[in-house]
Amino acid sequence: MRLIFALVSIFTFVTQNSLGLSPVILIPGDGGSQLEAKLNKTNVVHYICAKTSNDFFNIWLNLELLVPYVIDCWVDNTRLEYDNVTRTTRYPEGVEIRVPGWGNPEPVEWLDPSHESAGSYFSTIGNALVKTGYVRNVSLRGAPYDFRKAPNENGEFFVKLKSLVEETYTMNNKSAVTLLVHSMGGSMALHFLRLQGQSWKDQYIRRLISLSTPWGGAVKALKVFAIGDDLGSLVLRESIMRTEQITCPSLAWLLPSPLFWKPTEVLVQTHKFNYTIEHFQQLFTDMDVPNAWEMRKDTEEFTRDFSAPGVEVHCLYGYNISTVERLVYAAGAWLDGYPTLVSGDGDGTVNLRSLTGCLHWAKQRRRARLGGRPLPNAGRPVKSLPLKGAEHLKILHDQRVIDYVLDVLAL
Repeated sequence: MRLIFALVSIFTFVTQNSLGLSPVILIPGDGGSQLEAKLNKTNVVHYICAKTSNDFFNIWLNLELLVPYVIDCWVDNTRLEYDNVTRTTRYPEGVEIRVPGWGNPEPVEWLDPSHESAGSYFSTIGNALVKTGYVRNVSLRGAPYDFRKAPNENGEFFVKLKSLVEETYTMNNKSAVTLLVHSMGGSMALHFLRLQGQSWKDQYIRRLISLSTPWGGAVKALKVFAIGDDLGSLVLRESIMRTEQITCPSLAWLLPSPLFWKPTEVLVQTHKFNYTIEHFQQLFTDMDVPNAWEMRKDTEEFTRDFSAPGVEVHCLYGYNISTVERLVYAAGAWLDGYPTLVSGDGDGTVNLRSLTGCLHWAKQRRRARLGGRPLPNAGRPVKSLPLKGAEHLKILHDQRVIDYVLDVLAL
């Protein structure tokens, strides 16, 4: 009976898709993919930590591992070790991490396989699409990846994503694909699209719908390097989470871009020195996190190119939420203390100037058209929807977003 129902659903969608309905691939942001781990360790940081596991188990997002004492085991298992010679990261000895469910939307709809509400990610959007006729694993796909790493270590992801786009296109009556992305997933998608030729994009990509993308990075990444982030939880300590967070190259990639911040703008203020975007090396040396500067150098090339993606873009973002803009350390305090967080406009995570970076492509397109110049990548439409009070993560469950996405996909 289930098989018959599935075949009927697929047949129904294929019939509908003869009208041109675009299949969707979900690309998650930082923290937006399930991760699984397998252990075979000889040493652990605490006697309660497991040394071995018979098989892979869910490690992100597993709320049972994010509790006092046990979290020390989690940090030791999920941290990365940077190699200054190969300029890549590796897992700790005895730890293997994998990303489950390639092509399947479930691992990006629910970060917790048990589908606990705290692990809901793309699920609200996924459910809304299914109600309109989309079929999971046919017209609704997922592209999870190891979000701890930046593009320089995610080369396999971009190769697999190209194949997934082509496969999804073929499965859906040769209908061009919509990439629906959130947060850092938008930056990953932008890099992916730059790797493809325009003729390929014209054939296979219908549009890019971006939610809360930090096109130019965010000051919050500096805040995480300085004091960590508790992920909005009352039971997690920033300092403990920081131990794992500062080992992730993706955090260095998300630092403010020189294309969006002026070299004179103070980002970290102390009584000894005021650090701007040009002082990252000195800042990380003074913070005693030298690998942060090495990872920044590895990822900087991806922050200096802001050419248009060459596809239609829909850019949705929140505003009017307090968002950190500068770290200020009190007189007499140093970088090992706790700063005052000076805030400005944004979505609570990403600064407004970064969220609105996509508008640059719209201006570029208008200037080119007025000047009668050729429009290669810049020739595709860019539409934006600023949403007052749409918080960085909660935007995924915002009814205004769901209505907009459904309207666009119906075109």
